[in-house]
Parts: sequence; C-alpha cells; structure tokens
Amino acid sequence: MIRLNSTIKELSEKLQKKEVTPSEVLNTYITQTKKVNPKIKAFLNISEKEAKTEAAKAKVGKSKLSGIPVGIKDVILTRGIETTAASKMLSGYIPLENATVVERLKKAGAVIIGKNNCDAWAHGSSTENSDFEPTKNPWDITRVPGGSSGGSAAAVAAREVPYAIGTDTGGSIRQPAGFCGVVGLKPTYGLVSRYGLIAMASSLDCPGPITRTVYDSAIVLDVIAGADDKDSTSKAAVRKDYFKDIKKGVKGLKIGIPKEYFGEGLDPEVGKAVMVVADELRKAGAEIIDVSLPNTEYGIATYYVIQPAEVSSNLGRYDGIKYGHSARESKNLINHYFKSRSEGFGDEAKRRIMLGTFVLSAGYYDAYYEQAMKVRTLIKEDFEKAFTQCDVILAPTSPTTAFKFGEHTKDPLSMYLEDAYTVNMNLAGVPAISIPCGFSEKNLPIGMQLVGPHFAEDMLFRAGHAYEEITKDADWRKKEPRIS
Repeated sequence: MIRLNSTIKELSEKLQKKEVTPSEVLNTYITQTKKVNPKIKAFLNISEKEAKTEAAKAKVGKSKLSGIPVGIKDVILTRGIETTAASKMLSGYIPLENATVVERLKKAGAVIIGKNNCDAWAHGSSTENSDFEPTKNPWDITRVPGGSSGGSAAAVAAREVPYAIGTDTGGSIRQPAGFCGVVGLKPTYGLVSRYGLIAMASSLDCPGPITRTVYDSAIVLDVIAGADDKDSTSKAAVRKDYFKDIKKGVKGLKIGIPKEYFGEGLDPEVGKAVMVVADELRKAGAEIIDVSLPNTEYGIATYYVIQPAEVSSNLGRYDGIKYGHSARESKNLINHYFKSRSEGFGDEAKRRIMLGTFVLSAGYYDAYYEQAMKVRTLIKEDFEKAFTQCDVILAPTSPTTAFKFGEHTKDPLSMYLEDAYTVNMNLAGVPAISIPCGFSEKNLPIGMQLVGPHFAEDMLFRAGHAYEEITKDADWRKKEPRIS
C-alpha cells in the first residue's frame, strides 16, 4: 500500500524492495491529483499519458528518484509539454527542449506528472497573479499558498506529488513552502543550472526542490546540482556529499539569531515558534548566539530596483513576432508591439516592466540601479561577516502565516513586504531552506529558515534534519491538510 504522505526516501525503498511498481506509485498520485486539483488548482496541466509511459519504463535503482512522480513549475521548460509561465502571453507554447534541471531529473528516472501553477512570469508572492487561475492553500482554501511557486508547494502539501521543482528569485520557493507546511530549498546561486528557465531576474533566479522532508531535499539536490556548460553562471558550482554529515546532529554548531528579523512587522506567533526552534536546537547541543545583519532594512528597496530592471530586460523579447501572443490586427510594426504586449502581459508584469525601465533610463540609472548594486554588495558583506561568527543563521521564513485572498492585491507595496525575510539571501546569493516549525492558532503552518554560507547546503541539511528528528513525535507533525 502506498501512503500519500510518503517521502521520496520511503517510496524509493519500497520500489527497490519491489513492494510496489513505478506505475502503481504514479497511479496513486494521479488519482489524488484528479481528486483535489479542481479545488486547489496546483497544476495547470497534467501530462498523464507521457507520465504513464515514463513510469512503465522507469529503471528502479537507477537513482533514488527513479520511478517517483514530480511536478515542475511552469516557468521551467519541458519538451513536448505546454509551458506558459502562467501567462496568456505564452498560452499554447510547447518547448522543443528540456531545461537542464528537467533533463537531469529525467536522466535519474523521475516521472513528470505535469506543470505547476505560479504567479505569471513568477511575479508575485501569492499565486494570485496567475493569468489562468489562483492556486489555493490546502490548509485553508480561503488563503493563498504563497508565491511565486505556490502551485509547486500546494501540490506537495496536498499530496498530489511527493516533491516538486520551483524557482526562487526573492523567496519564491521558501515563502510558499512556509505557507504550505513543506520544505523548500533555495540553493546557492549557480549551484543548479538556470538553462531552460523562463528568465525573471537572471542574477537572482535559483531553481530548487520543494519536498516533505529535509532528507528528501538532499536527495533531489544531489541529482539536479552541478555545473552546466549551457549556463555560464554555474561554472563555479561546488557540489558536496549532502549525506555525509546529514545525521550528525547539531552538537558543536553555532547558530546565529539576527536581531533584524525579530522586530516590527513580525507576527508574534511566528516569532515565538522560531525562538522555540532555537531553544530545541540549544538543548540538542548547538550554541545559539546573536548576530547582526545591519543592512537588512534596505533589502526590499534594493531588490525592487534590481529585479524589475532585469525583468524589463528579459521580457523585452516578447514582441509578438517570434513566439508568444501576437495581436491579430495592427496598423504597423510599432503598433503591433504595443498591442501584443498590452494584451499578453498582466498588470503585475506591466508594473515591473515600467518600474525596471524607469530605473535603467538615462538620468535615473545612477540614482537608482547603480546605488542598488552598491547596497547589494553591503548586504552580501553582512552575511560574510555573520558567518565568521556562526555556522548557520536561523530566522522566520515570512513575517506572517498565509494571508487571505485579496488582502494585499490593492496595495502592491504590502505584497512586496511579504518578501522582507527572503530577498536578502537572493541578493547575497547564499543558500537558505524553509522548514515547518509548527502551526498558528488558526491551524496555519509556520515556517522557519536556515541560512548558510555559499555552497554550504550540506550544513543546512545537517541542522534541518536534526531539527526534524528532534520534533518527529510532536503532535503538530501529525496534522494533515483539510483538502486531502
């Protein structure tokens, strides 16, 4: 029998013992997806025929992912499977090749079920910006699952797949993982190839796994990490043995608590839950110390200059000529550009394009973009200094638990502030992992994140796995989302 809340590790062991077959595993999750997806909209499309073909020929034992289903965020190219970035601009687009991360998963024997919903172009923190339909949080369908990888996190939380692949540009893996009560890893920038991603902000984008456990996150990263000749930013990728110390515990580790992450704007329930984590790690042998990241307060302003600048550049390729939405009737070429983009881009994409074009324009570049890049360096230096004092940093993933639909849609700035605890890790390029650490009084998941130096994912797995072991018998870990 296959439990829907099985981990990758458990499913892999069952497959290798021949207790189940890849086709049986796939059918279990396809059935669950058909049952709950109409309610939460975590998948934009389900490639059942292709998945069944892949499951039938999966070679068990080839890797720990062989024969196990996975969902792929819709900003990641999948050959022969519609990929739209949840935008009408790309409706009907069928890629001719796979992203490198997809190619590596397929080589390992993974079975792709379909494409997960997200904010269009990955622009958002709630998945409300999907051009097709918003994804709902499996724990409370009146609330958002987070974003932009909301569909990926919701799919794992609702037991539609054992794991999914998302992307994190300013918190888009970690924040939805926190809202949905699952584990989300943003790797070091460059550790996982960006080739085949529909680019949002090229100096910030990071593909990564969303899983049920920290150990599963290590399993997936072990497959998808590494340098890629097709992505020059991955040239310096440093792969490690992610399992060597994963069960070593936290004794002897120094864990830093940044005061800047526990001030104004933090929900008291969230702050209390994260400090309980610190106490539990201390009891397990870790040394808890105070650290400071003094430029934290400038993170949102810096991010929302740099990211829109790169967005405006990357989205310039969608002109209605080569591919994507093309206006039917135009007076001339310039009019065709305007009409195609007006019809194809949603409000949030237009907002970011205009903001990015402004900060890059003559007369404003020095005042905004150049200054933002200088502050980005200061933020990076904050982390470097902190890691001379500690091994890992512990902080909340988000200031609040999942908010209700429509709560921030009329005030874009309040939506952007939801990323206050996640954007700085992207600006600095350091790895961070969001891990569930309890529930609020309203039965909503609370997430904490562990942050490490560049290419220290093995350290994050060690500390995160230790925390999961410490709390494995906690009552809150036995909760299941209502939707499933």
